[in-house]
Amino acid sequence: MAVMTLSLPIDPAANELLHRNALALLLGMVLDQQVPMEKAFASPYVLAQRLGHEPDARELAEHDPDELVAIFARPPALHRFPKAMAARVQEVCRVLVQRYDGDAARLWADAADGPQLLGRIADLPGFGRQKAQIFLALLGKRFGVTPAGWREAAGGYGEPGAYRSVADVTDPESLRRVREYKQRMKAEAKAAKG
Repeated sequence: MAVMTLSLPIDPAANELLHRNALALLLGMVLDQQVPMEKAFASPYVLAQRLGHEPDARELAEHDPDELVAIFARPPALHRFPKAMAARVQEVCRVLVQRYDGDAARLWADAADGPQLLGRIADLPGFGRQKAQIFLALLGKRFGVTPAGWREAAGGYGEPGAYRSVADVTDPESLRRVREYKQRMKAEAKAAKG
């Protein structure tokens, strides 16, 4: 992967793993729901520590489901919902094995353009359009994965200078701005309902 500019306030070794391991980066995005982004993107590193090595997609796809849940649930749990997210990780890894020979980087390496890449990401279990757009923006903005039309396919998340998601986090100030944006969106959604 290209030079990483993503920088989360997590263990430096966890940030480094995200940079050099495509599966770890993808799994961080899988886990990025209903927990702080720092927790989600640090969890692939913690998973590797608990397993004693960096797993590949095939290993996780074939792992005993109950054992994987136990690994996810061990305190501190890798996610707020360890059973559901262990299953989701296995589902995503099975798709990687079936479609990309277990190589997470192949998900984006040979995509013809941004819309095709967005479609590939959105086809993964647990990835709706918004989550797929955020991951596409993360790949483009922070990892140099820039097929033609990627910004347009990523929607507002692909805009330069937008502080809307993990794709925009490069330092503490950008993290603060992303958090403010998310809080503003939640407040607006709440006001619209009320």
